[in-house]
Amino acid sequence: MALIQIKDLIKTYVDHGVEAPALRGVNLEIAGGEFTAIAGPSGSGKTTLLNIMGGLDRPTSGTVMVDGVDLGTLSRSALAEYRLHKVGFVFQSYNLIEVLTALENAEFVLLLQKVPKRERRARATEVLEAMGMAEYLHKRPNQLSGGQQQRVAVARAIAHNPRIVLADEPTANLDSVTASGLLDMMRGMNERYGVTFIFSTHDRLVMEKARRVVLLRDGLVVQDERRG
Repeated sequence: MALIQIKDLIKTYVDHGVEAPALRGVNLEIAGGEFTAIAGPSGSGKTTLLNIMGGLDRPTSGTVMVDGVDLGTLSRSALAEYRLHKVGFVFQSYNLIEVLTALENAEFVLLLQKVPKRERRARATEVLEAMGMAEYLHKRPNQLSGGQQQRVAVARAIAHNPRIVLADEPTANLDSVTASGLLDMMRGMNERYGVTFIFSTHDRLVMEKARRVVLLRDGLVVQDERRG
């Protein structure tokens, strides 16, 4: 069975009584361990789709099953637990905590999970070192470049060993060389830890690095290309 099963997914927002459809009936399956880009122009619904998979938003209708659980049936507190244990998030703006070091940022989710200090520090250190950040463990975000901050954000997203990492336009604020290096590291993390990576993007570089590209247009899947 696929890790993620999406069937007839519709999401409609209402603004001042006016309906704005974001997703119009998406059907999609994603297996564990995939490295997949959800691509499309602005307004195509890709960020909405990621938010629903991440339990940050709810569908208007249709189902999203993750690991055999229908997210639409979960309470608010159960969705929070799902996000805490099953999902890692990477944002284009990094979203690091400025007063914490790289190591403290990377172990933050583990702290929320109440993992003992020695264990969480070891796991965060291992992932940061794998991301090429061994020299920067005790630097704060304002002492790091944009690319380095995004590496810390990726480390934070995978240190707690989630099933899925959802990355929303993770290269948007990076130059092409830095972005390429970051994507290679993320693919290395995908292969090393078996974590499923799903990107929302309109960056051609991300699409080239992905093993699968799902193209959205006007809230519908219009193309699904696998690249081996």
